[in-house]
Amino acid sequence: MFDIREIMKTLPHRYPFLFLDRIIEWEPGVRVVGIKNVTIDEPFFQGHFPGTPIMPGVLIVEALAQAGGFLALKEPENGNKIAYFAGIDQCKFRRPVVPGDQLRLEATVIARKGPVWKMHGEATVSGILVAKADMTATTQAVEGTEEEEAGA
Repeated sequence: MFDIREIMKTLPHRYPFLFLDRIIEWEPGVRVVGIKNVTIDEPFFQGHFPGTPIMPGVLIVEALAQAGGFLALKEPENGNKIAYFAGIDQCKFRRPVVPGDQLRLEATVIARKGPVWKMHGEATVSGILVAKADMTATTQAVEGTEEEEAGA
């Protein structure tokens, strides 16, 4: 549906902090499903943990947040905006994510009011839940854009 080029047009993140490889499902303003292929050459595996590489849980949550950010930033009114991670609730980790796993990252909108988005995210590997969280994000104009200068 959306490849890495479209993701990079939408999100400001870049390697080594871009944790989405593609978007496979997208319901505008409602839900998104992204994929992250976890490979042994990820820089965080050098120290987490040598000999027993495990993807840090905070980076799984970041990947979920990036999927949610993609969903929010694809809305037409958010064209010149950035999504900031504003909160996390009810976060649970169920099993380790290791090199060779493919993370399926699903974010579903729970509520939205103005620039504030509340989403429920679930990360799975081969249909098994590995992490879940309720996330809050806010969209704001990118500094230096006409929208930001106009006070939007």
